[in-house]
Amino acid sequence: MNLKVLVLVIFTVIWLYNLLLNVIRMRSEKNPIPENVADVYDRETYLKWRSYHAEKSRFAIVTSTVTFLVELALLAFNVYAAFAGLFPKEDPFLQMFAVFLLSALSSLVLIPFSWHETMVIEEKYGFNKSTAKTFWADQVKSFIISLIITLAVGGILMAVHTALGDWLILAFAVLMTLLLLGITFLYPVFSKIFNKFTPLEDGELKDKLSGLLEKNGYKVRAIKVMDASRRTTKSNAYFTGFGKMKTIVLYDTLVESMTPDEICAVFAHEMGHGLHKDTLKRQFLSFGQMLILGLLAWLTLRTTELFLDFGFSGMNYGFAIILIMSVEFPLVAPLFGLLTNWISRRAEYRADAQAVKEGYGEELISGLKKLSKNNLADLAPSPLLVKLEYSHPTLSQRIDAIRKAEQ
Repeated sequence: MNLKVLVLVIFTVIWLYNLLLNVIRMRSEKNPIPENVADVYDRETYLKWRSYHAEKSRFAIVTSTVTFLVELALLAFNVYAAFAGLFPKEDPFLQMFAVFLLSALSSLVLIPFSWHETMVIEEKYGFNKSTAKTFWADQVKSFIISLIITLAVGGILMAVHTALGDWLILAFAVLMTLLLLGITFLYPVFSKIFNKFTPLEDGELKDKLSGLLEKNGYKVRAIKVMDASRRTTKSNAYFTGFGKMKTIVLYDTLVESMTPDEICAVFAHEMGHGLHKDTLKRQFLSFGQMLILGLLAWLTLRTTELFLDFGFSGMNYGFAIILIMSVEFPLVAPLFGLLTNWISRRAEYRADAQAVKEGYGEELISGLKKLSKNNLADLAPSPLLVKLEYSHPTLSQRIDAIRKAEQ
């Protein structure tokens, strides 16, 4: 079989698989809600959730279909090769840049869909706080950052392959893992491009959070509040930093909607991840994923006819990345995801148990219920969907485990 035809068939199968997942998601709204989470939504909010969930699922199908058709056209009609032909053929970096630039430009087709999702659907259900100015500023920033990151990945691939040849697999995996660690380390810097952070005011919450972490051997660099309400009413929280030095970040929507003890319960959970070295364990899994990507890159770059079938005169590192990330890795990702998501769900149970150990079991339950209600979370997703896609157990499963740990 012509390799181009094989790639297009695989690409179509991947789209059909994701379409199936979206259909399963839509049908989840008919599942009965478990008794232990029946109080999360009142009737009015539940009807609102069903409407929101159905509209988001339908829109996801439309968006994914448009994305598929655009990418399919670029591949089927050799548009990447034609666009790269406008750049000097003797310069591999410019050839790679041409492919990434076209990929980034093609993503602009989805901006109207992003606008509709943010400014229409999210606005309709009371989640959106973005102004048109904020939306367009985010699009520009995301475009630039995405192009820079893809160029960095492509540059690493080109440099490693040029210098090491068949040692590509291991070297690419190591360098990509380091790149991901670097992005994680710089995440607070990237966040400042999109949001403003202010120190948490002195008081009960600050004292309790600092005491909780310091009691378990952590040092608090800072506790900051992020202006998430500029864009959404949804709530979240996280902490950053390597080792024992941590910066706590709270969405302002979280501070406004939860009690100090509920917020402490959420961070006792996050602290549990740190105490159990879950972040380090995730890095090992990430390295395994990078090894798979390295193997795919090695196989792709060795298959010259693959590039010829898509209209290139020879190997193109940018197009290799496109094939790996759009076709090859998505084909094996569901199997890898089964393992990583199972490990992640187990880690979430352990982190919840840490909150119970700190005396915040009931507060964690009430906090999780508030988060689920504020974010209009699905309380009864399909068990198949949970196994395939969920990195966290369902709210009902977490509450059952917390109750058991309290006994």
